Amino acid sequence: MKSYAGMMGAVTLAALVATAGFIARADEPIPTTPEPGGFKIGTEPWLGYGQWDVADSKGFFKEHGLDGVQLVNFTEDKDLNAALASGQIDGANVATHTAMVMAAAGLPIKILMLLDFSLKADAIISVDVNSVADMKGKQVAFEEGTTSDILINYALQKNGMTIADVTKVPMPAADAGAALIAGKVPVAVTYEPYLTTAMQQNAKAHLIFTAGEDPGLISDVFVVRTDVLAKRPGQVLALLKSWDEGLAYYRAHTDDGQAIIAKAVGDTPANLKTAFDGVRFYSLAENAQHLTGDFTTTTAADVMQAAKKAGILTSDVDVAGLIDARFLKAATQ
Repeated sequence: MKSYAGMMGAVTLAALVATAGFIARADEPIPTTPEPGGFKIGTEPWLGYGQWDVADSKGFFKEHGLDGVQLVNFTEDKDLNAALASGQIDGANVATHTAMVMAAAGLPIKILMLLDFSLKADAIISVDVNSVADMKGKQVAFEEGTTSDILINYALQKNGMTIADVTKVPMPAADAGAALIAGKVPVAVTYEPYLTTAMQQNAKAHLIFTAGEDPGLISDVFVVRTDVLAKRPGQVLALLKSWDEGLAYYRAHTDDGQAIIAKAVGDTPANLKTAFDGVRFYSLAENAQHLTGDFTTTTAADVMQAAKKAGILTSDVDVAGLIDARFLKAATQ
């Protein structure tokens, strides 16, 4: 789920500087009618992004005047990040820490909306190891530079340990659970639907530590390039409204909503029941309450500290300055 590794190799400093100047003036009204043309959203097979799939399936994009929204799927975070950096996609669903790293590197993006908190849907899993303390000296499979990297470092720190106390086995999150079940590693860090898949394949597989130990530590946001915000603000506003309508439908028709999302991530609702229970989605009204409030002041501070301890982020980021709440405000008026 959502890393930054390798992204900057796909974009030059000159390109970053060239696009940074396209930020729209804060006092300009946001059009209520979307501009013509398509919009590409980078996404991955993660439940927290599922309301885009609901919006797509139920025709909410078109209902809000959008014709040509593409959900561009990636299997590895580095590929999604590179596509955003190079302008191949317009916006993306990324982890909170990834948005911070992008901003620190100079990539001109803004956070527009909080998508989800992962509570039990990101976790450390094992068959034989029963606690974080028992992981000492053990091999641990996880994807470096991702939310899994943050979670393992946070869990170790909370138990008086560091990453040097385990043996890192780098691999994509999609492979970590399979490596555990195959007996290649005793511990894995991954996220849904891979957690559920691993526990279905081996009844002894269990969660050692979950993201819910610090709610918001593993969270996701919707980011858009600033040049796109300036050129197609009407599209962006319509997208936020589409997400919100997707979530409203999901909450009113949960079985159907979960079926849509499960299909999008390649599984069944029955298999992902525990996974859905481990994710909290955020509506626009909830965003209006939290995004520029406790998310900025508390949650983001915890994420930033964890990312720095994991070596993913090397400097502080002005989170308040990274958030553009104009679209959220316009969408909730």
